[in-house]
Amino acid sequence: MSRHNKVRRQDYQIITEMILDGSTVLDLGCGDGSLLSHLKKTRNVSGYGVEKDDRNVLASLSNGINVVQSDLEQGLAGFGDETFDYVVLSLTLQAVHQTETIINEMLRVGRQVIVTFPNFGFWRHRLQIFFGQTPVSKELPYQWYDTPNVHVLTINDFEKFCAHHNVRIIDRVVINETSRSINILPNLLGTLAIYRFDKEQR
Repeated sequence: MSRHNKVRRQDYQIITEMILDGSTVLDLGCGDGSLLSHLKKTRNVSGYGVEKDDRNVLASLSNGINVVQSDLEQGLAGFGDETFDYVVLSLTLQAVHQTETIINEMLRVGRQVIVTFPNFGFWRHRLQIFFGQTPVSKELPYQWYDTPNVHVLTINDFEKFCAHHNVRIIDRVVINETSRSINILPNLLGTLAIYRFDKEQR
C-alpha cells in the first residue's frame, strides 16, 4: 500500500457516515477503487470511479469497480447533470490544477459533493515552515521534490472559496493526528478536513 493510500483510510469512515444507503456515487481519482468497494459493502451504493493511471484502473476493475479512465483536468463531460447523489474527491483537491472547474463540474454532476484534503494550516506544518522546511507529515508524506500537491490549502482558504463561489457547506468534520474530531481552532489543530456541500440555491 502506498503512503497516499495509508492516509486515505483516515477519511473512509467519515465519508461513509455522510452517504445514505443505496445512493449513487462517483469517486474521482478513485485509485484502486477501495473507497467505492468499501461503500458498496457498507452502504450498498452503486456508481463509478474515474481514474487516470493505468495500473489503478486495472486494480479497480479487479476489485469489481466500474471505472472510467479519464483525466479529471479535462472535466466530466461524459456525465449528465445530477447523475449521482454524491461526487467524492478524496485527498486529491490539493493536487489538481483546475480547482474551480473541477468543483463546478462536481456540483453539476452530483446533487452533493464530498471533498477531503490535508490542512496545510496545521500547527506542525506552520512550525516546519517557520524553521525553513517544506512541511512533511503523515497527512503530507511527500518531500518537496516528489509531491503531487500543487496547491497550499488550509481550512480557512477552502471556506473562503465556498463563500465566494455560492457553495453551501452542509457538513464539516476536521480530525487531528489521532483521528479525533476537532471543534476548537480547527485550522490550527486539525490535520484533515472533510466537507459535504452543494450549490447554494438563489
